Amino acid sequence: MMKTELIHSIGDINEQPVICITGGNEIPPFLNFSDEEKEYALRLFSGIKNTVFINSYKKFTALVRVKSDTPHFIQCEELRKAAVELRSDILEAGFGKVVITGFEVDSSMIIAFTEGLMLSFYKFDKYRKPKPGERNPPKQLILSADVPEDDFLWLKNTCDAVYTTRDLINEPPLKMNSQTFAEEIKHMGTAGGYAVEVLDKNRIAALKMGGLLGVNRGSADPPHFCIMEYNPADAVNSKPLVLIGKGIVLDTGGLNIKTGNYMDMMKTDMAGGAAVAGALYVVARSGIPLHVISLVPVTDNRPGPGAIASGDILTMHNGTTVEVLNTDAEGRLILADAVSYASRYDPMLIITIATLTGSAAMAFGNKASAIMGTAPDELMKAMISAGEEVFERVAPMPFWDEYSESLKSDVADIQNIGDREGGAIVAGKFVSSFTTYPFIHIDIAGPGMLKKDDQYRTKEGPGTGVRLLSAFARSLANNILKQK
Repeated sequence: MMKTELIHSIGDINEQPVICITGGNEIPPFLNFSDEEKEYALRLFSGIKNTVFINSYKKFTALVRVKSDTPHFIQCEELRKAAVELRSDILEAGFGKVVITGFEVDSSMIIAFTEGLMLSFYKFDKYRKPKPGERNPPKQLILSADVPEDDFLWLKNTCDAVYTTRDLINEPPLKMNSQTFAEEIKHMGTAGGYAVEVLDKNRIAALKMGGLLGVNRGSADPPHFCIMEYNPADAVNSKPLVLIGKGIVLDTGGLNIKTGNYMDMMKTDMAGGAAVAGALYVVARSGIPLHVISLVPVTDNRPGPGAIASGDILTMHNGTTVEVLNTDAEGRLILADAVSYASRYDPMLIITIATLTGSAAMAFGNKASAIMGTAPDELMKAMISAGEEVFERVAPMPFWDEYSESLKSDVADIQNIGDREGGAIVAGKFVSSFTTYPFIHIDIAGPGMLKKDDQYRTKEGPGTGVRLLSAFARSLANNILKQK
């Protein structure tokens, strides 16, 4: 698809179609409305409308009013949604450029609206012919507003990363196999300016990553283990933040094969791995002074010759033995190897993110991800706050020791499934058992794979987690700086 270019340039806004974010009922004087146009806009604003169109022969202007009686993060989300409402009008008009500006509003609100519009323009259409009458988005979105340059660059890098992440997730399995995914992660590192190392099957075997090797046994393609590291000279953390994402490029369930239509969207099962790659790209490109490492174990899960079966026992990277009772609980196996590998970095915090359990999706639908872990309260609260900021909300689940009891095995150190009840928590407890470091687990099974568009979050692979993790990393760096 043609991608819209985002530009920060203050100029004559009346020469282009304009969208103005306004903080009240007053009409911005710089829009040069006629008396009749002002009267029309004020009459609409006096009612319940928060978006007003002034569409004359020579110009198109939209006024978007900020709701004043809601919290700031809700205001920003309402503006992202307002952008989606305007999307069809912009496409129908066929504008080559659209100017976005503001009047008596905080710059964060202009940023939020622009983000919603940019992300709503995305579509994955490389394998189909254009539909009759189909319109492309504008070639340029121009921010003609007093927006701090750092915030503009953050917005630009975030949108770029979300687009790339969505492309990775939406590619069909024949194209996005384990080798291709690892190569794309390398390309992102080159573009982002950080180091990427990809371990092949021989090196994975030397590390005794039995979980990753076990899940890969039924595959025709070898596994990969991707290590991305951004360590700026001015990093404020002495111990790195480690992000780990599940990289299952296709999940058939293995020998416990998925039935019915449960396999339809399983190309999206690498959404967590794509998210940590995208988040690191944003952090690095934006120059956030934080040492961050992203790990992605990559394979598919197929029922080919040699595939692991129920009753098999795997020896993991840290020597723990795991009794496999269900081959469709494979994500936790590859995450466990990555989590234990992360210990070599002596991290300040380990975060895992994955489309891991149907239990999390049943609990929260696509409105929130499940969050749990052993990290201190201030870090858990910081993640919740980051979720509100970008409106990728996370909902805490208890993480009591009792949830580990059903993982006890008679023939191995642990088994890979436990009670169905509380399944998302039990899965998190399994992964957490492979580290003693502060740990946060995010299960994005609901919002990480969508059957239809949800506002600016596009169907199938919306890129959930990129904005959440990058916002958390930026907040973490700022908080560390404040404490120094």
